[in-house]
Amino acid sequence: MRILGIDPGYAIMGWGVIDKNGNKFEAVDYGAVTTSKDMDMPSRLKVLYNSLMDIIARTEPDTVAIEQLFYNTNQKTVIMVGQARGVAILACANSGLEINEYTPLQIKQALVGYGRAEKKQVQAMVKIILGLDEIPKPDDTADAIAAAITHGHAARGRSIMNDAKIAAALEAEEDRIKKSRAIRKDGTKASGRKTAARSHTDSSELEKYGLPPGIRIRKGI
Repeated sequence: MRILGIDPGYAIMGWGVIDKNGNKFEAVDYGAVTTSKDMDMPSRLKVLYNSLMDIIARTEPDTVAIEQLFYNTNQKTVIMVGQARGVAILACANSGLEINEYTPLQIKQALVGYGRAEKKQVQAMVKIILGLDEIPKPDDTADAIAAAITHGHAARGRSIMNDAKIAAALEAEEDRIKKSRAIRKDGTKASGRKTAARSHTDSSELEKYGLPPGIRIRKGI
């Protein structure tokens, strides 16, 4: 099953496409659609719609997972994000795709096992589950991929990892970051840092936490 995840926004709309094969998740392609603050709102919505239609045509997802709009004290922001979200849903509906909506709490619960988890923990799990070298940027992109993984989890009907494995994976990621910072502070060559970072996404390390082998992003999609 190929899933398109969307994190709605009018300035930055994150998106990510993943494949779920059995118990494994594979990154296909991901990125963000951006619009300029100098554009009027109708023009920004047009860019978002056309860009999503192009992404859908190029990656051919089977279904869509989109984050639900959460409450914000700034009413103007809520309205503008809601408009962007509506455009995203329209693009998916016009493409004949099933649309699945998830709250931020559901996404955190699915990836970290805790509905009040920090955003950086969710992003770290995106990196670990997909076997990526780095956390996808910008944050909106990582959030979109998290929504896609959440739907893959929901479709499978059980947790991606148990609580113990999630805790161990997050601890390993935090240790990697600390070691990487220590290496930079000591002035070690960049090549050494890259080797250290990759060592946490090789097959043996991922299997330790019950994760699929390291997967590279498919090119040419």
